[in-house]
Amino acid sequence: MGALVAVVCKKGGDAAATASAMLEALKVRSVEAYGIASPSVVEIEKSIERFQNQISSSIIIGYAFSRILNRDRPQPLRLEDAVVVFDGRVFPSNQRICDAEAFVRKVSRNRERSIQTFIKETEGDFAFAIAEPERLIVGRDALGVRPLYYGENQDFVGLASEQTPLWKIGIDHVHPFPPGHLALVDRQGFKFSLAKRLPDLKRKQVTMKAASQRLRILLERTVRERVSGLKKVAVAFSGGLDSSVVAFLAKKSGVDVELVHVSLKNQSETEHAKKMADELKLPVHSYSYTEEDVLEDLPTVLCLIEEPDPVKTSIGIPFYWAAEKSTELAIRVMLAGQGADELFGGYRRYVDAYLRKGGEKTQETIYRDVANMHRINFERDFKICNFHGVEMRLPYATYEMAKLAVELPIEVKLQPSDTTLRKLVLRETARNLGLPRAITDRPKKALQYATGVSATLKKIALKNHLPLNEYLRQVFYSATKRMVFYD
Repeated sequence: MGALVAVVCKKGGDAAATASAMLEALKVRSVEAYGIASPSVVEIEKSIERFQNQISSSIIIGYAFSRILNRDRPQPLRLEDAVVVFDGRVFPSNQRICDAEAFVRKVSRNRERSIQTFIKETEGDFAFAIAEPERLIVGRDALGVRPLYYGENQDFVGLASEQTPLWKIGIDHVHPFPPGHLALVDRQGFKFSLAKRLPDLKRKQVTMKAASQRLRILLERTVRERVSGLKKVAVAFSGGLDSSVVAFLAKKSGVDVELVHVSLKNQSETEHAKKMADELKLPVHSYSYTEEDVLEDLPTVLCLIEEPDPVKTSIGIPFYWAAEKSTELAIRVMLAGQGADELFGGYRRYVDAYLRKGGEKTQETIYRDVANMHRINFERDFKICNFHGVEMRLPYATYEMAKLAVELPIEVKLQPSDTTLRKLVLRETARNLGLPRAITDRPKKALQYATGVSATLKKIALKNHLPLNEYLRQVFYSATKRMVFYD
Protein backbone atom coordinates (compact mmCIF):
# COMPACT_ATOMS: atom_id res chain seq x y z
CA MET A 1 0.00 0.00 0.00
CA GLY A 2 1.09 3.56 -0.50
CA ALA A 3 0.65 6.43 -2.93
CA LEU A 4 1.82 7.02 -6.48
CA VAL A 5 2.98 9.95 -8.58
CA ALA A 6 3.66 10.24 -12.30
CA VAL A 7 4.83 13.15 -14.40
CA VAL A 8 5.69 13.98 -18.01
CA CYS A 9 7.79 17.05 -18.80
CA LYS A 10 6.12 18.68 -21.81
CA LYS A 11 9.33 20.36 -22.97
CA GLY A 12 11.33 17.15 -22.87
CA GLY A 13 13.51 18.05 -19.90
CA ASP A 14 14.41 15.88 -16.94
CA ALA A 15 11.39 15.25 -14.67
CA ALA A 16 13.22 13.35 -11.89
CA ALA A 17 13.51 16.31 -9.52
CA THR A 18 9.86 17.17 -10.15
CA ALA A 19 8.75 13.64 -9.30
CA SER A 20 10.86 13.71 -6.13
CA ALA A 21 9.15 16.94 -5.07
CA MET A 22 5.78 15.30 -5.70
CA LEU A 23 6.76 12.29 -3.59
CA GLU A 24 7.87 14.57 -0.79
CA ALA A 25 4.47 16.30 -0.83
CA LEU A 26 2.54 13.07 -0.24
CA LYS A 27 0.91 12.78 3.17
CA VAL A 28 1.64 9.16 4.11
CA ARG A 29 2.99 8.06 7.47
CA SER A 30 5.18 5.02 8.09
CA VAL A 31 6.75 5.05 4.63
CA GLU A 32 9.25 2.19 4.46
CA ALA A 33 10.66 3.03 1.06
CA TYR A 34 10.39 5.53 -1.77
CA GLY A 35 10.76 4.45 -5.37
CA ILE A 36 11.38 6.49 -8.48
CA ALA A 37 11.82 5.26 -12.04
CA SER A 38 12.29 6.23 -15.64
CA PRO A 39 11.05 3.79 -18.29
CA SER A 40 14.35 1.88 -18.00
CA VAL A 41 15.86 2.54 -14.54
CA VAL A 42 14.42 1.95 -11.06
CA GLU A 43 15.80 3.37 -7.83
CA ILE A 44 14.39 2.49 -4.39
CA GLU A 45 15.64 4.02 -1.14
CA LYS A 46 14.46 4.42 2.45
CA SER A 47 14.23 8.18 2.06
CA ILE A 48 13.98 10.66 -0.79
CA GLU A 49 17.24 12.28 0.32
CA ARG A 50 19.10 9.03 -0.43
CA PHE A 51 18.23 8.98 -4.13
CA GLN A 52 21.47 8.84 -6.13
CA ASN A 53 20.27 11.07 -8.99
CA GLN A 54 20.98 8.25 -11.44
CA ILE A 55 17.63 8.68 -13.21
CA SER A 56 17.12 11.17 -16.00
CA SER A 57 14.02 11.16 -18.18
CA SER A 58 11.11 13.34 -19.23
CA ILE A 59 8.78 10.56 -18.02
CA ILE A 60 8.98 9.52 -14.36
CA ILE A 61 6.81 7.50 -11.98
CA GLY A 62 7.24 7.19 -8.22
CA TYR A 63 5.81 5.41 -5.20
CA ALA A 64 5.72 5.87 -1.43
CA PHE A 65 5.57 2.34 0.01
CA SER A 66 3.95 1.39 3.31
CA ARG A 67 3.77 -2.34 4.02
CA ILE A 68 0.41 -3.76 5.09
CA LEU A 69 0.82 -7.45 4.26
CA ASN A 70 4.02 -9.47 4.43
CA ARG A 71 3.86 -10.17 0.72
CA ASP A 72 3.77 -6.45 -0.19
CA ARG A 73 6.97 -5.11 -1.71
CA PRO A 74 8.44 -1.71 -2.69
CA GLN A 75 7.81 -0.33 -6.16
CA PRO A 76 8.19 0.57 -9.05
CA LEU A 77 8.57 -2.87 -10.62
CA ARG A 78 10.19 -3.66 -13.95
CA LEU A 79 8.48 -4.87 -17.07
CA GLU A 80 10.48 -6.00 -20.10
CA ASP A 81 10.51 -2.54 -21.69
CA ALA A 82 8.82 -0.35 -19.06
CA VAL A 83 8.26 0.14 -15.32
CA VAL A 84 5.05 0.01 -13.33
CA VAL A 85 3.50 1.19 -10.07
CA PHE A 86 0.37 -0.67 -8.97
CA ASP A 87 -1.33 0.70 -5.86
CA GLY A 88 -4.15 -1.60 -4.88
CA ARG A 89 -5.70 -4.95 -4.11
CA VAL A 90 -7.27 -7.60 -6.27
CA PHE A 91 -10.07 -9.80 -4.88
CA PRO A 92 -9.92 -12.70 -4.41
CA SER A 93 -6.23 -12.26 -3.83
CA ASN A 94 -3.34 -14.55 -4.56
CA GLN A 95 -1.84 -15.19 -1.12
CA ARG A 96 1.58 -16.15 -2.52
CA ILE A 97 2.54 -13.03 -4.49
CA CYS A 98 1.95 -9.32 -4.05
CA ASP A 99 -0.88 -7.70 -5.98
CA ALA A 100 1.56 -5.59 -7.98
CA GLU A 101 3.37 -8.70 -9.24
CA ALA A 102 0.04 -10.29 -10.16
CA PHE A 103 -0.77 -7.19 -12.19
CA VAL A 104 2.60 -7.26 -13.93
CA ARG A 105 2.06 -10.88 -14.99
CA LYS A 106 -1.27 -10.00 -16.59
CA VAL A 107 -0.12 -6.95 -18.57
CA SER A 108 3.33 -7.97 -19.76
CA ARG A 109 2.14 -8.66 -23.33
CA ASN A 110 -0.29 -6.90 -25.69
CA ARG A 111 -0.17 -4.14 -23.12
CA GLU A 112 -3.07 -1.84 -23.98
CA ARG A 113 -5.42 -4.70 -24.70
CA SER A 114 -4.40 -6.64 -21.59
CA ILE A 115 -4.82 -3.55 -19.40
CA GLN A 116 -8.29 -2.93 -20.82
CA THR A 117 -9.11 -6.56 -20.05
CA PHE A 118 -7.65 -6.29 -16.54
CA ILE A 119 -9.82 -3.28 -15.66
CA LYS A 120 -12.88 -4.88 -17.22
CA GLU A 121 -12.55 -8.31 -15.63
CA THR A 122 -10.83 -7.65 -12.28
CA GLU A 123 -12.65 -7.03 -9.02
CA GLY A 124 -10.50 -4.83 -6.82
CA ASP A 125 -9.47 -1.42 -5.58
CA PHE A 126 -6.55 -0.07 -7.60
CA ALA A 127 -4.79 2.69 -9.47
CA PHE A 128 -1.70 2.15 -11.60
CA ALA A 129 0.80 3.89 -13.84
CA ILE A 130 3.13 2.34 -16.42
CA ALA A 131 6.05 4.37 -17.79
CA GLU A 132 7.05 3.54 -21.36
CA PRO A 133 9.76 5.37 -23.34
CA GLU A 134 7.31 7.79 -24.96
CA ARG A 135 4.24 7.74 -22.73
CA LEU A 136 2.45 6.76 -19.55
CA ILE A 137 -0.42 4.28 -19.36
CA VAL A 138 -2.63 5.00 -16.35
CA GLY A 139 -5.82 3.40 -15.03
CA ARG A 140 -8.22 3.19 -12.11
CA ASP A 141 -10.74 0.64 -10.81
CA ALA A 142 -14.35 0.87 -11.96
CA LEU A 143 -15.72 2.45 -8.75
CA GLY A 144 -12.70 4.60 -7.95
CA VAL A 145 -12.10 3.24 -4.45
CA ARG A 146 -8.39 4.13 -4.64
CA PRO A 147 -7.89 7.87 -5.14
CA LEU A 148 -6.19 9.19 -8.27
CA TYR A 149 -6.01 12.73 -9.63
CA TYR A 150 -4.69 14.33 -12.80
CA GLY A 151 -3.97 17.71 -14.34
CA GLU A 152 -1.57 19.68 -16.50
CA ASN A 153 -0.03 23.11 -16.95
CA GLN A 154 2.32 24.58 -19.53
CA ASP A 155 5.27 22.58 -18.18
CA PHE A 156 3.96 19.27 -16.86
CA VAL A 157 1.37 16.57 -17.23
CA GLY A 158 0.89 14.95 -13.83
CA LEU A 159 -0.98 12.31 -11.85
CA ALA A 160 -0.96 11.44 -8.16
CA SER A 161 -2.86 9.66 -5.40
CA GLU A 162 -3.42 13.06 -3.79
CA GLN A 163 -4.03 16.54 -5.16
CA THR A 164 -1.24 18.12 -3.14
CA PRO A 165 1.69 16.79 -5.23
CA LEU A 166 0.05 18.28 -8.32
CA TRP A 167 -0.49 21.63 -6.61
CA LYS A 168 3.15 21.46 -5.52
CA ILE A 169 4.37 21.54 -9.13
CA GLY A 170 2.02 24.32 -10.18
CA ILE A 171 -0.92 22.33 -11.51
CA ASP A 172 -3.79 24.30 -10.04
CA HIS A 173 -6.73 22.70 -11.84
CA VAL A 174 -6.83 19.13 -10.57
CA HIS A 175 -9.51 16.56 -11.42
CA PRO A 176 -10.41 13.07 -10.17
CA PHE A 177 -9.24 10.46 -12.67
CA PRO A 178 -12.46 8.93 -14.08
CA PRO A 179 -13.09 5.47 -12.58
CA GLY A 180 -12.96 2.53 -14.94
CA HIS A 181 -10.92 4.45 -17.48
CA LEU A 182 -7.53 4.03 -19.11
CA ALA A 183 -5.44 7.04 -20.16
CA LEU A 184 -2.52 7.32 -22.55
CA VAL A 185 -0.42 10.26 -21.36
CA ASP A 186 2.33 12.05 -23.25
CA ARG A 187 3.60 15.59 -23.83
CA GLN A 188 0.35 16.52 -25.55
CA GLY A 189 -1.77 15.57 -22.55
CA PHE A 190 -4.34 12.87 -21.83
CA LYS A 191 -6.23 10.53 -24.11
CA PHE A 192 -8.92 8.69 -22.15
CA SER A 193 -10.78 5.51 -23.06
CA LEU A 194 -13.48 3.70 -21.12
CA ALA A 195 -12.70 0.16 -19.98
CA LYS A 196 -15.51 -0.52 -17.53
CA ARG A 197 -18.45 1.58 -16.45
CA LEU A 198 -21.39 1.33 -14.11
CA PRO A 199 -24.17 -0.61 -15.86
CA ASP A 200 -27.04 1.41 -17.28
CA LEU A 201 -29.95 2.01 -14.95
CA LYS A 202 -32.33 -0.91 -15.45
CA ARG A 203 -35.37 -1.48 -13.34
CA LYS A 204 -35.98 -5.20 -12.87
CA GLN A 205 -39.03 -6.66 -11.21
CA VAL A 206 -37.87 -8.63 -8.21
CA THR A 207 -39.44 -9.49 -4.89
CA MET A 208 -37.97 -8.42 -1.56
CA LYS A 209 -37.25 -12.07 -0.74
CA ALA A 210 -35.33 -12.65 -3.97
CA ALA A 211 -33.47 -9.34 -3.69
CA SER A 212 -32.36 -10.00 -0.12
CA GLN A 213 -31.22 -13.52 -1.01
CA ARG A 214 -29.04 -12.18 -3.84
CA LEU A 215 -27.67 -9.45 -1.61
CA ARG A 216 -26.84 -11.89 1.18
CA ILE A 217 -24.86 -14.17 -1.14
CA LEU A 218 -22.95 -11.21 -2.56
CA LEU A 219 -22.22 -9.64 0.83
CA GLU A 220 -20.97 -12.88 2.30
CA ARG A 221 -18.60 -13.28 -0.64
CA THR A 222 -17.27 -9.72 -0.72
CA VAL A 223 -16.59 -9.63 3.03
CA ARG A 224 -14.94 -13.05 2.94
CA GLU A 225 -12.67 -11.97 0.08
CA ARG A 226 -11.66 -8.77 1.87
CA VAL A 227 -10.59 -10.54 5.04
CA SER A 228 -9.04 -13.59 3.40
CA GLY A 229 -5.50 -14.18 4.65
CA LEU A 230 -5.87 -11.76 7.58
CA LYS A 231 -5.65 -12.80 11.23
CA LYS A 232 -7.27 -9.66 12.58
CA VAL A 233 -9.25 -6.76 11.17
CA ALA A 234 -10.71 -3.54 12.56
CA VAL A 235 -14.20 -2.35 11.72
CA ALA A 236 -15.16 1.32 11.91
CA PHE A 237 -18.25 0.72 14.03
CA SER A 238 -21.19 3.01 14.69
CA GLY A 239 -23.61 0.38 15.95
CA GLY A 240 -25.75 1.04 12.90
CA LEU A 241 -26.87 -1.26 10.13
CA ASP A 242 -24.03 -0.92 7.60
CA SER A 243 -21.06 -1.46 9.91
CA SER A 244 -22.88 -4.14 11.92
CA VAL A 245 -23.50 -6.27 8.84
CA VAL A 246 -19.84 -5.94 7.85
CA ALA A 247 -18.64 -6.83 11.36
CA PHE A 248 -21.01 -9.79 11.63
CA LEU A 249 -19.91 -11.24 8.28
CA ALA A 250 -16.22 -10.64 8.99
CA LYS A 251 -16.57 -12.64 12.20
CA LYS A 252 -18.45 -15.34 10.29
CA SER A 253 -15.53 -15.49 7.84
CA GLY A 254 -13.22 -16.63 10.65
CA VAL A 255 -11.11 -13.51 11.23
CA ASP A 256 -10.66 -11.84 14.62
CA VAL A 257 -12.73 -8.64 14.58
CA GLU A 258 -12.02 -5.59 16.71
CA LEU A 259 -14.70 -2.87 16.62
CA VAL A 260 -13.55 0.74 16.80
CA HIS A 261 -16.12 3.32 17.88
CA VAL A 262 -15.35 7.05 18.16
CA SER A 263 -17.47 10.05 19.11
CA LEU A 264 -17.53 13.25 21.11
CA LYS A 265 -18.17 12.81 24.82
CA ASN A 266 -21.70 12.27 26.12
CA GLN A 267 -23.23 11.09 22.84
CA SER A 268 -26.20 8.74 23.18
CA GLU A 269 -25.01 6.71 20.19
CA THR A 270 -21.97 5.54 22.15
CA GLU A 271 -24.00 3.47 24.59
CA HIS A 272 -26.00 2.03 21.71
CA ALA A 273 -22.77 1.02 19.93
CA LYS A 274 -21.50 -0.74 23.06
CA LYS A 275 -24.79 -2.62 23.45
CA MET A 276 -24.78 -3.68 19.82
CA ALA A 277 -21.19 -4.90 20.15
CA ASP A 278 -22.36 -7.07 23.04
CA GLU A 279 -25.24 -8.35 20.90
CA LEU A 280 -22.78 -9.27 18.16
CA LYS A 281 -20.43 -10.80 20.75
CA LEU A 282 -17.53 -8.71 19.48
CA PRO A 283 -14.97 -6.63 21.40
CA VAL A 284 -15.40 -2.88 20.99
CA HIS A 285 -12.85 -0.15 21.64
CA SER A 286 -14.77 3.02 22.35
CA TYR A 287 -13.01 6.40 22.41
CA SER A 288 -14.46 9.74 23.46
CA TYR A 289 -13.20 13.11 22.27
CA THR A 290 -13.63 16.75 23.18
CA GLU A 291 -14.05 20.06 21.40
CA GLU A 292 -10.33 20.64 21.98
CA ASP A 293 -9.57 17.40 20.11
CA VAL A 294 -11.64 18.61 17.17
CA LEU A 295 -9.73 21.90 17.15
CA GLU A 296 -6.38 20.13 17.34
CA ASP A 297 -7.06 17.63 14.54
CA LEU A 298 -9.07 19.89 12.22
CA PRO A 299 -6.10 21.40 10.30
CA THR A 300 -4.61 17.97 9.59
CA VAL A 301 -7.94 16.51 8.48
CA LEU A 302 -8.55 19.44 6.14
CA CYS A 303 -5.10 18.94 4.62
CA LEU A 304 -5.82 15.25 4.13
CA ILE A 305 -9.22 15.65 2.50
CA GLU A 306 -7.79 18.57 0.51
CA GLU A 307 -10.89 20.77 0.56
CA PRO A 308 -12.79 22.77 3.20
CA ASP A 309 -16.16 21.08 2.69
CA PRO A 310 -18.30 21.06 5.89
CA VAL A 311 -19.92 17.66 5.35
CA LYS A 312 -16.70 15.95 4.31
CA THR A 313 -14.90 17.50 7.27
CA SER A 314 -17.61 16.37 9.72
CA ILE A 315 -17.25 12.80 8.46
CA GLY A 316 -13.50 12.98 7.98
CA ILE A 317 -12.72 13.81 11.61
CA PRO A 318 -14.34 10.61 13.03
CA PHE A 319 -12.64 8.58 10.29
CA TYR A 320 -9.33 10.18 11.24
CA TRP A 321 -9.83 9.11 14.85
CA ALA A 322 -10.92 5.58 13.91
CA ALA A 323 -7.89 5.05 11.66
CA GLU A 324 -5.58 6.47 14.31
CA LYS A 325 -6.93 4.07 16.92
CA SER A 326 -6.70 1.15 14.53
CA THR A 327 -3.00 1.92 14.18
CA GLU A 328 -2.61 2.07 17.96
CA LEU A 329 -4.25 -1.36 18.15
CA ALA A 330 -1.63 -2.59 15.64
CA ILE A 331 -4.34 -3.43 13.10
CA ARG A 332 -3.44 -2.33 9.59
CA VAL A 333 -6.66 -3.21 7.73
CA MET A 334 -9.95 -1.52 8.58
CA LEU A 335 -13.34 -2.40 7.11
CA ALA A 336 -16.03 0.25 6.79
CA GLY A 337 -19.62 0.47 5.58
CA GLN A 338 -19.12 3.25 3.05
CA GLY A 339 -21.25 2.96 -0.07
CA ALA A 340 -24.30 1.28 1.45
CA ASP A 341 -26.30 4.52 1.68
CA GLU A 342 -25.85 5.34 -2.00
CA LEU A 343 -26.45 1.79 -3.17
CA PHE A 344 -29.56 1.03 -1.14
CA GLY A 345 -31.22 4.41 -0.62
CA GLY A 346 -30.02 5.33 2.85
CA TYR A 347 -30.21 9.13 2.73
CA ARG A 348 -33.22 11.16 3.80
CA ARG A 349 -33.03 13.17 0.58
CA TYR A 350 -34.03 10.06 -1.37
CA VAL A 351 -37.33 9.90 0.51
CA ASP A 352 -37.89 13.60 -0.12
CA ALA A 353 -37.23 13.06 -3.84
CA TYR A 354 -39.57 10.06 -3.88
CA LEU A 355 -42.37 12.09 -2.32
CA ARG A 356 -41.84 15.04 -4.70
CA LYS A 357 -40.85 13.42 -7.98
CA GLY A 358 -41.73 9.74 -7.80
CA GLY A 359 -39.77 6.53 -7.90
CA GLU A 360 -38.26 6.80 -11.38
CA LYS A 361 -36.63 10.18 -10.73
CA THR A 362 -35.40 8.97 -7.35
CA GLN A 363 -33.75 5.99 -9.01
CA GLU A 364 -31.95 8.37 -11.34
CA THR A 365 -30.73 10.42 -8.35
CA ILE A 366 -29.46 7.28 -6.60
CA TYR A 367 -27.74 6.16 -9.81
CA ARG A 368 -25.88 9.48 -10.10
CA ASP A 369 -24.79 9.22 -6.48
CA VAL A 370 -23.50 5.67 -7.01
CA ALA A 371 -21.51 6.88 -10.00
CA ASN A 372 -19.97 9.62 -7.82
CA MET A 373 -19.26 7.63 -4.65
CA HIS A 374 -15.53 7.96 -5.31
CA ARG A 375 -15.71 11.74 -5.21
CA ILE A 376 -18.28 12.01 -2.40
CA ASN A 377 -16.82 9.49 0.06
CA PHE A 378 -14.08 7.09 -0.98
CA GLU A 379 -11.29 9.53 -1.84
CA ARG A 380 -11.71 11.39 1.44
CA ASP A 381 -11.69 8.32 3.66
CA PHE A 382 -8.96 6.47 1.82
CA LYS A 383 -6.55 9.41 2.05
CA ILE A 384 -7.24 9.73 5.77
CA CYS A 385 -6.61 6.04 6.40
CA ASN A 386 -3.52 6.06 4.20
CA PHE A 387 -2.05 8.86 6.29
CA HIS A 388 -2.23 6.59 9.34
CA GLY A 389 -0.83 3.57 7.49
CA VAL A 390 -4.20 1.82 7.56
CA GLU A 391 -5.69 0.14 4.52
CA MET A 392 -9.40 0.77 4.20
CA ARG A 393 -11.47 -1.98 2.59
CA LEU A 394 -15.09 -1.45 1.61
CA PRO A 395 -17.22 -4.59 1.15
CA TYR A 396 -20.16 -2.58 -0.22
CA ALA A 397 -18.00 -0.78 -2.79
CA THR A 398 -17.71 -3.50 -5.41
CA TYR A 399 -18.74 -3.51 -9.03
CA GLU A 400 -21.03 -6.51 -8.58
CA MET A 401 -22.70 -4.84 -5.62
CA ALA A 402 -23.23 -1.68 -7.64
CA LYS A 403 -24.58 -3.72 -10.56
CA LEU A 404 -27.09 -5.40 -8.25
CA ALA A 405 -28.10 -2.12 -6.65
CA VAL A 406 -28.85 -0.30 -9.91
CA GLU A 407 -31.03 -3.21 -11.02
CA LEU A 408 -33.16 -3.31 -7.88
CA PRO A 409 -36.52 -1.51 -7.97
CA ILE A 410 -36.88 1.50 -5.72
CA GLU A 411 -39.60 -0.28 -3.73
CA VAL A 412 -37.12 -2.69 -2.15
CA LYS A 413 -34.93 0.21 -1.02
CA LEU A 414 -37.45 2.65 0.46
CA GLN A 415 -41.10 3.68 0.49
CA PRO A 416 -42.68 7.09 -0.28
CA SER A 417 -43.38 7.78 3.38
CA ASP A 418 -41.91 10.06 6.03
CA THR A 419 -41.74 7.08 8.37
CA THR A 420 -39.88 4.67 6.06
CA LEU A 421 -36.69 3.22 7.51
CA ARG A 422 -34.84 3.26 4.13
CA LYS A 423 -32.33 0.61 2.94
CA LEU A 424 -35.17 -1.90 3.27
CA VAL A 425 -33.45 -4.68 1.34
CA LEU A 426 -30.29 -4.42 3.45
CA ARG A 427 -32.39 -4.51 6.61
CA GLU A 428 -34.19 -7.63 5.38
CA THR A 429 -30.83 -9.23 4.57
CA ALA A 430 -29.55 -8.40 8.07
CA ARG A 431 -32.65 -9.98 9.63
CA ASN A 432 -32.13 -13.13 7.59
CA LEU A 433 -28.52 -13.23 8.76
CA GLY A 434 -29.76 -13.16 12.35
CA LEU A 435 -28.72 -9.67 13.44
CA PRO A 436 -30.75 -8.27 16.35
CA ARG A 437 -33.79 -6.07 15.73
CA ALA A 438 -32.10 -3.27 17.66
CA ILE A 439 -29.78 -3.02 14.65
CA THR A 440 -32.00 -4.00 11.74
CA ASP A 441 -34.93 -1.76 12.74
CA ARG A 442 -33.04 1.25 14.06
CA PRO A 443 -33.40 4.47 12.02
CA LYS A 444 -30.23 5.75 10.41
CA LYS A 445 -28.36 8.62 11.99
CA ALA A 446 -25.62 10.13 9.85
CA LEU A 447 -22.07 9.77 11.18
CA GLN A 448 -21.45 13.51 11.44
CA TYR A 449 -24.51 13.88 13.68
CA ALA A 450 -24.20 10.63 15.63
CA THR A 451 -20.64 11.48 16.71
CA GLY A 452 -21.48 15.09 17.56
CA VAL A 453 -18.75 16.43 15.24
CA SER A 454 -21.05 18.47 12.99
CA ALA A 455 -22.58 20.35 15.91
CA THR A 456 -19.15 20.92 17.48
CA LEU A 457 -17.73 22.40 14.28
CA LYS A 458 -20.67 24.80 14.04
CA LYS A 459 -20.11 25.78 17.67
CA ILE A 460 -16.41 26.45 17.05
CA ALA A 461 -17.20 28.55 13.96
CA LEU A 462 -19.76 30.55 15.93
CA LYS A 463 -17.18 31.29 18.62
CA ASN A 464 -15.00 32.72 15.84
CA HIS A 465 -17.94 34.82 14.58
CA LEU A 466 -17.88 33.12 11.19
CA PRO A 467 -20.18 30.91 9.13
CA LEU A 468 -18.89 27.34 9.12
CA ASN A 469 -17.98 27.44 5.41
CA GLU A 470 -15.81 30.51 5.87
CA TYR A 471 -14.22 29.25 9.07
CA LEU A 472 -13.18 25.98 7.43
CA ARG A 473 -11.89 27.81 4.38
CA GLN A 474 -9.64 30.00 6.54
CA VAL A 475 -8.32 27.04 8.54
CA PHE A 476 -7.72 25.07 5.34
CA TYR A 477 -5.64 27.72 3.60
CA SER A 478 -3.73 28.57 6.75
CA ALA A 479 -2.91 24.94 7.47
CA THR A 480 -1.96 23.95 3.93
CA LYS A 481 0.38 26.90 3.55
CA ARG A 482 2.00 26.33 6.93
CA MET A 483 2.52 22.63 6.26
CA VAL A 484 3.87 23.33 2.77
CA PHE A 485 0.99 21.37 1.27
CA TYR A 486 -0.21 24.20 -0.94
CA ASP A 487 1.57 27.01 -2.76
